[in-house]
Amino acid sequence: MDFKGKSASVILSLKSKVRLFFALDYFKSAIPIWLIILSLAVNLIDWIILKIFVRPVDFPIIIHYNVFFGVDMVGNYKLVFVLPLIGLALFLINFFLSIYFYRRKERIASYLLLMTALMIQLSLFVSALSVIIINY
Repeated sequence: MDFKGKSASVILSLKSKVRLFFALDYFKSAIPIWLIILSLAVNLIDWIILKIFVRPVDFPIIIHYNVFFGVDMVGNYKLVFVLPLIGLALFLINFFLSIYFYRRKERIASYLLLMTALMIQLSLFVSALSVIIINY
């Protein structure tokens, strides 16, 4: 059995599927493209600022602060990276739902899902900044 030839055909098949995916009308419209770029940029900035400002420490840090109750969650410094991870997961869900609705000619629903993803990213960015300010 020739595994090398089989893997090459799988890679070519995968490349053609990726090309077909990005050839959709969805990616030819400016509104979804800009909303996707902005959402991913904010998420990337979130990862970067957390990586820069949150240092590995042996003691628990403040993970969540509430104006009414004060500090209500402390934990390992690694837990702050859950914020951008949740943002990325929600972005992917909204992204694929957006494509689904766009293909069903529900453009407004598609745009609202992407706008919601951007608002989620911005909210999580503010949360990350709050965690940095509270701890350092």
